[in-house]
Amino acid sequence: MNTEFFNALDALEKERGIPKEYMLEKVEAALISAFKRDNGGRTNVRVVLNPEKKDVKVYSLKEVVETVEDPETQISLEDAKKIGKKYQIGDFCEFEVKTKSFGRISAQTAKQVIVQGIREAERSMLIREYESKKEEVVTATVVKIDPVNGNAIVDTGTSEATLLKSEQIPGESYEVGDHIKVFVMEVKNEVKGPIVTLSRTHFGLVKRLFELEVPEIQDGTVVIRGISREAGSRTKIAVESRDENVDPVGACIGNRGSRINGIVNELNGEKIDVIAYSEDPEAFVKAALSPAEVKSVSVVPGEKSCRVIVPEDQLSLAIGREGQNARLAARLTGYKIDIKTS
Repeated sequence: MNTEFFNALDALEKERGIPKEYMLEKVEAALISAFKRDNGGRTNVRVVLNPEKKDVKVYSLKEVVETVEDPETQISLEDAKKIGKKYQIGDFCEFEVKTKSFGRISAQTAKQVIVQGIREAERSMLIREYESKKEEVVTATVVKIDPVNGNAIVDTGTSEATLLKSEQIPGESYEVGDHIKVFVMEVKNEVKGPIVTLSRTHFGLVKRLFELEVPEIQDGTVVIRGISREAGSRTKIAVESRDENVDPVGACIGNRGSRINGIVNELNGEKIDVIAYSEDPEAFVKAALSPAEVKSVSVVPGEKSCRVIVPEDQLSLAIGREGQNARLAARLTGYKIDIKTS
């Protein structure tokens, strides 16, 4: 197995990035274990793997004694002197073991270790790849839709992963071959391999899409200060400019909606309200209730709550369908909002 084995290690290092030294240590330990097992577990052995000579040798270690009681672990002084005159009582004598079974053992063991090493390496590379993409957006291709639970199997370019039905935007449907953007929520290193949680409902998807679409966010001129989202329906995003000459809302929307429209299309028509962030809670709450017009906002002293007055014809708009507009504004600002007409 020698030449083929070392050639295989060279190929693994070159093609898969698995260090040869790492595999040599694994194989060496496995060979020692296999040889001991094949010899009743009593033999003290040392395995030497020589990549330069492409050679594998096994050496047995036996203690030099006056009278041999256990031939597996001891050697007489007389026999030890035949190997080397330097040996004395109490020394350990090392000599090469050549058995017919060792070739078979070493070949089988090396193959098993290499296969296992490939699995471990592929798993480690997958984990590293996904860890580098954690909390990022990746473009995935739909490979399969489970007709029973609605889960989508997608190819992320790294491997196949599952987009659970619960992490899909409500009302969305996919076809095999569709290209969709997904947010990498979490990566867990499990025994069977990395478990990757993908999402299209997480607010992080909206955040990353704006970062990709808006240059001013990329370069730090405009900062995202908060996002509240009900996937598939509406999102509110608060933005702030670090440059007084740059309008943060305008930068996110783009000329005639050129920037935000691409994000809305990616989210299957989800409505997005871009809000100007303010350190003044009253101004921030007022902006967060957009598109409703607000007369006044009064913050309750000592509480994270406020009273909002709106024109009568703006009440339903301020509250929103099933309370959605007020609910998203409250999440975005961190204030409990009580909306009245007077």
